[in-house]
Amino acid sequence: MAEATYAKPLPAISSLSQPYWDGLRRHELCLQRCDGCATTWYPPAPLCPRCWSREFTWSRLSGRGRVNSWVVFHQAYFRGFEGEVPYNVAEVELDEGPRLLTNLVGVANADIRAGMPVEIVFEEATAEITLAKFRPRPA
Repeated sequence: MAEATYAKPLPAISSLSQPYWDGLRRHELCLQRCDGCATTWYPPAPLCPRCWSREFTWSRLSGRGRVNSWVVFHQAYFRGFEGEVPYNVAEVELDEGPRLLTNLVGVANADIRAGMPVEIVFEEATAEITLAKFRPRPA
């Protein structure tokens, strides 16, 4: 999809978050994992939120998790969402621990449930930016 046709807001990518976005472009979910205490975290940060170590590795995760919470928007706050109202925004807790804000696809808003098992899908928003979304998976 060409960038000119993507009407929704796009992320501001920094040098700190670039490896996350590079992973998504490769269709991999990669987050920082502390080399000292093995904590995995999101959003990207220059040090481990648990032990404060600056030694970490960008690691590929399973892309699986569960819905922790969600809301359904009945109003479009950005023009790009006008054709999708009502749409959901969900917090997914990954099997590895961190939580991501995302959209759920492949499920009716009325069928979303807390604890619903989900897996990552990749939406290529532009040639440079791929977004992480989640769909239901069998329990």
